[in-house]
Amino acid sequence: MHTRHDLDLKDFEKILTTEKEKIKKNIEMIKAEVNALGIEDEIDDVEDMAELHIDNTSDQTLLHRLEAELLEIDAALERIKSGIYGICEKTGTKIPIDRLLANPSARTVVGV
Repeated sequence: MHTRHDLDLKDFEKILTTEKEKIKKNIEMIKAEVNALGIEDEIDDVEDMAELHIDNTSDQTLLHRLEAELLEIDAALERIKSGIYGICEKTGTKIPIDRLLANPSARTVVGV
């Protein structure tokens, strides 16, 4: 694998860091909402319980997705540090810049 000299890695690092901060804030908000749902005393009937369960399940699903996204961003930032950012992990070829702009944490070229 070769270091990409056709990319401004500082720009991609900034994009990834900004996205990481947004995701962290969203995770904090969802966790606060889940905690608030758990302490509400307004559960009067089966319908309220069912709605609470659905809300909690949706929040948990979203939380898992955001945490996975955060891991991908951390991995991309690590690839920048190690000099292999923008190189397909499977083929060793350059990931097109358009793909990296659309998905800065991309690990592979499309179709691999």
